[in-house]
Amino acid sequence: MTQTAIPYLFMRGGTSRGPYFKRADLPEDPETLAQVLIGVLGSGHPLNIDGIGGGAAVTTKVAMLSPSDDAWADVDYFFAQVSVEDRQVDFKPTCGNILSGVGPAALEMGLLAPTGDLTEVKIRAVNTGARVLARVQTPGGVLSYDGDTEIAGVPGTGAPVALNFMGVVGSSTGAFLPTGNLRDNFDGIEVTCMDVAMPMVIARAADFGLSGHESAAELDANRGFFARMEALRLKAGAAMGMGDVSTSVTPKFGLLAPARAGGTIACRYFMPWNAHPSMAVTGAQCLASCALTPGSVADGLLERPAQGPADMVLEHASGMIEVLVDYDMAEGFTLKSAGLLRTARKLADGRVFVPSRIWQGP
Repeated sequence: MTQTAIPYLFMRGGTSRGPYFKRADLPEDPETLAQVLIGVLGSGHPLNIDGIGGGAAVTTKVAMLSPSDDAWADVDYFFAQVSVEDRQVDFKPTCGNILSGVGPAALEMGLLAPTGDLTEVKIRAVNTGARVLARVQTPGGVLSYDGDTEIAGVPGTGAPVALNFMGVVGSSTGAFLPTGNLRDNFDGIEVTCMDVAMPMVIARAADFGLSGHESAAELDANRGFFARMEALRLKAGAAMGMGDVSTSVTPKFGLLAPARAGGTIACRYFMPWNAHPSMAVTGAQCLASCALTPGSVADGLLERPAQGPADMVLEHASGMIEVLVDYDMAEGFTLKSAGLLRTARKLADGRVFVPSRIWQGP
């Protein structure tokens, strides 16, 4: 055989999609694993023509699942972001949209069994150590993808997957404010560097001469903005203790602006070299936390609720996303948990193939 077959599920999770694997079905060695994932997705071509990627960062994501040895968790979720064109794999971040499919995928894979009409799946995101409780619809003990829940960026409706994120403050850098400051100034632009679920550099859209309501396509066409943003991101990443981030997708970048469509605040999220067509689940938690934090760059852009929990509605490039943030203001902003509602759907299952020269199998 000149190709190696690997069992997989192909799933949409939130507004992303990609292959879901059992970790045991993939190579242990990180370098070989990266080459296998590059081969699976077809990284190295703008259309991912020789793989199952979709030619966009939201369609070149990978979930790898295994039974957890954590006393709290049922399932370990190991995430990989595969680049579209430059054959790189980043194992540092996690992805909350892909995480939306982890509970259903774990049930599909037999990693745990349904426990009634609603099954709780305790997930450890091994990239960051975050703990997430997913509530999956299993009426009559049968996994269901059908329902009336809509999420912006996905056509139609589906069964709700409720996610409650815990222990996400400082999950990558060890600190809520990795630079130690509520605001920093790089290249004449004020930013808030924050680590809640995802390390981010957050600025006001107006400081770049933007409204914050541009479409993803309009932002992607503004290469002058991307050049300024990337130079700033590199300096901020170093200041956050993350070293040289020139080849890493973290920290991510975000823009804030006053809401226009009835939401709490307007946001744009970057992956970071393209505008996200909607919003990342992890990014939504960080942006909502920034919006709620007095003294951050969000000051003056919204009316903050007096106390938590707060239902934050973020306007993004495809619509809105709601984040229920439970927090305490007794000693400054202290995040307790953040909850979101997503949907997921199994698109295909079977075996995906990579050339045996890359890996000959377990």
